[in-house]
Amino acid sequence: MKNIYTILILAVSILCIAGCSCGGGNKLPEVRVEKPEKAHRIANINFKKEFNDLNEKHLAAAKNIGVNATDVDSIEKSDIIDDLVFIEDNDAYIVDELTHSVPYLIPQASELLEEIGRSFQDSLVMHHLPPYKIIVSSVLRTGKHIKKLSRRNVNASKNSAHCYATTFDITYKRFQPLTDAEEVPQIKLKLVLGEVLRDLKKQDRCYVKHEVKQACFHITAR
Repeated sequence: MKNIYTILILAVSILCIAGCSCGGGNKLPEVRVEKPEKAHRIANINFKKEFNDLNEKHLAAAKNIGVNATDVDSIEKSDIIDDLVFIEDNDAYIVDELTHSVPYLIPQASELLEEIGRSFQDSLVMHHLPPYKIIVSSVLRTGKHIKKLSRRNVNASKNSAHCYATTFDITYKRFQPLTDAEEVPQIKLKLVLGEVLRDLKKQDRCYVKHEVKQACFHITAR
């Protein structure tokens, strides 16, 4: 009996060794799991210092490349309509309900606005944030709009870059969400938009004024 048990133990040991050898020769290939790309850090921007281009700069650029609407009551019935682009809601931005302006810009300003909107959305992706659209709150003002504004604001005058179709305002208090994802704090979205505007400003593409009372970025194409 001892011999039988000895034989059985030896047989089991041989099978185990053989199994281990076979398993070693058929190892599964190692799978490398890529770590998700780290979200870009959002810059801390001093808005007052970074975006302080005064009206003189905006107005000079506007007069240089824009069209004059200070004496126009109806854009649709004026000769300058052929030099303008009608702007409306699209993939890059939302046009707010306009009460003291009309949605027209010169082509250069229209292209700048669309680039801002698309760059903003690209930046949100880099920061691992859900998609939003910027909201345009003011565009071209005609002589008719200036008269209306003058009744409420003595500072409203023909010396506004908004009268040359080169200038638009983007509110930084409201953004249009595109998903049902958890809401992103407004200040964080404002900082992301600020990054985009700072880059374009450094490229001499525009002048930007951070407006506190109107809660917007006042932007003029160059």
